[in-house]
Amino acid sequence: MRKINRTHVVGHSADAMFDLVADVEKYPEFLPLCEDLSILSRATEGNKEIITANMAVGYKTIHEVFLSRVTLERDQHRILVEYLDGPISHLENLWVFEDIVDGSSRVHFSLEYEFKNLALRLLMGAMFDKAFRKFSAAFEKRADQVYGLRQSGR
Repeated sequence: MRKINRTHVVGHSADAMFDLVADVEKYPEFLPLCEDLSILSRATEGNKEIITANMAVGYKTIHEVFLSRVTLERDQHRILVEYLDGPISHLENLWVFEDIVDGSSRVHFSLEYEFKNLALRLLMGAMFDKAFRKFSAAFEKRADQVYGLRQSGR
């Protein structure tokens, strides 16, 4: 199983970063490989909002659709993405946002995934590793575009 863990400080609050990552409909505008995203359902369970969505990804001649459940826990500044169906046997992505000094926040990004078969892993593995490693940077860049660059906390 492949694992990626990233933690870094961004010049935006935990609330702002949570809102940015929770706005899944905007992903095709800035996220590497994301060609389309469609919301299939939204539900509330206690203090959690649950979104079921299809995300179409593509790279050159490879195009796949991933069905995922996104659990938004605003009060915890936590977003969990769980894979439901597609070309991967396991995918789990966790975002945790933590306020720190001067309006900045610490962003914790973790990802675990495994392809269903060896051929697909060999064909797509290196490309996925490269793209997933750019995800957190893509969100930070998007935050700067949406909320503006901050001088402090950088």
